[in-house]
This record gives sequence, C-alpha cells and structure tokens, in this order.
Amino acid sequence: MPRAKRSKQYKRLMSQYEMNFGFREPYQVLCDSQFLEAAIRSKMDIDHILKATLHGSTKLLITQCSMRWLYARKDEPGIGAVIEFAKERAERRRCGHHPSDYPQPLNEIECLHSVVDPSKNGVNKHRYVCAINDDEVRSSLRNGIQVVPLLYIRRSVLIMEPASSTTTKARSRDEKAKFTAELKSPGVKRKRQQETDEDGDNGAKEQAETTKPKKKKTYGPKEPNPLSVKKKKRDDKTQPMEQILENSTQAPGPSEAEPNSNIVQISTEEAPARKRRRKHKSKAAIGAGTNEDLEMGTLSGEE
Repeated sequence: MPRAKRSKQYKRLMSQYEMNFGFREPYQVLCDSQFLEAAIRSKMDIDHILKATLHGSTKLLITQCSMRWLYARKDEPGIGAVIEFAKERAERRRCGHHPSDYPQPLNEIECLHSVVDPSKNGVNKHRYVCAINDDEVRSSLRNGIQVVPLLYIRRSVLIMEPASSTTTKARSRDEKAKFTAELKSPGVKRKRQQETDEDGDNGAKEQAETTKPKKKKTYGPKEPNPLSVKKKKRDDKTQPMEQILENSTQAPGPSEAEPNSNIVQISTEEAPARKRRRKHKSKAAIGAGTNEDLEMGTLSGEE
C-alpha cells in the first residue's frame, strides 16, 4: 500500500477514535519490550514515526514488568541499547507488580491486561494506544478488550491495525443508545436540528418580507421642494386687539370689575404705539403758504 494512502487511513481511524471514544492528544502509547527491540534494531526514530502515524503528539510508556524482562536479558547482544533507550525516552508506567511480591517478573500478557483494563470489564479505561510486537499479546488485546488501537513493526515499517470487531460493536451500541435517548426525550433538540429550525424561521421571515405589496407610484403634478419655498414671516409680538379681548374675557376673575381693569392694562401694555406718519403737503398748499408769509411780512413792514 502506498505511504500516502496508508497515512490517510490512519488519520481517518484516529479521528473516529477521537470522536466516538474520547481519545485526546498526547496519545499514550504503551509498548512492550519486543516493540522497543525491533525499533532499535531497525534504527527507527520512534518519536517521529509515532507522531506521523497517529497524526498527533505522543507519550511513550513502558511497564515495570517489561523493564524487568529487558534487564533479565541484558547479556544478549543489542539489549543494552534498548535498555538505555527505554530509560531515557520512555516513561515508566507503574503496574503494581513489585519485586517483593513478584520475585519473577509477571508475564507481559497479564501485566498489559492489568494496566489497560484494571477493572477487568473489557474496557480501555485510560485510552491507551498499544504498540505490541508479540502476536499472542496483540490478539488477546484485540479480542478481549474494546477500543484498543494496536501498532506493530514489520520490516522497519510501523503498521496500525484497523478497528477490531469489538470496537465496531461498541461504536454501533453507543450510536443506538444515543438514538434511543433522543426518542425517549423528544423535548431535547439536537444542535443540528436547532440550526435547521432557525434557518427555516429566517427563510420564512425573508419570504414574508419579499411578498409584501409594494406601494404604487402616483403620477401627476409634484409638490414644490419645501427647501426652495420661501417661508412666511410670523410676527408674534404684535397681536390684534380682538384676540387680546377674547383672551381677557376667557380668563376667570374674582369680580366683574377686574376683567375691565385687566383689559385696560393689557391694552396699554401689550398694544404697540402707532407710528406717526408724516403728511406731505401738496404744491398748492406750499404756494398758499408762501403767499401768506409774504403778506405777513408786508404788514409788519408797514407798521
């Protein structure tokens, strides 16, 4: 299988584990002694290859029993490098099998089962990704525990197994449980259904706005522009006498004499003084005035 196609399959598989079973970064990769031995002999960069295969950050773990098995084989060629790598790069996972209680290291099948499934109910409680090169251990994890991503090395290539039958059954069972829960509680709406309902309401409102009848245009002579029309001047200071009298008669007063006095006051105070107009004399009057002046002058001279 080409490398790009295999990488896409692994990415799709890890996304399913994340969405359905809650796997999160950094992925906890629990390995056995044979997996580390195969990686060191193939001169593989484990951290980089695990990150590229799982498409996320990883944390390499190894159990105490696996480390004891490596120390028991330290005289074999190449095992010293594996022990040094495990001491420097792998985090120790405490399995609880102390040397005081177990003089001989526990078998790796039993140790890994106790770590992955501590309650022994067939569930990967801590969401481990198991990197196992032992076929017997890998088959026991595949068939005995649900939702366990499995990795192994073949010919210097890291391979990820597809989802097991127990994993697919667990996924279908969870989906059915969600579906029945929604049927039992019809009042609770899913997020996607709420979004569709909101879109439907918005579409109905837009359709109602578009279907409103438009106003018909009126044809004929248009009114003048109100900004271009000259406004009428209002003289509020000068009020006609009739209006003053009407206001004074409508206002209530304590006696009959008081309204008359009010009228007089209003008329004297508010009525404006009439302007005195200058009368122009005609030419005949001007000529008569000059003749009279001459006659008066002659009379005064005779006296």
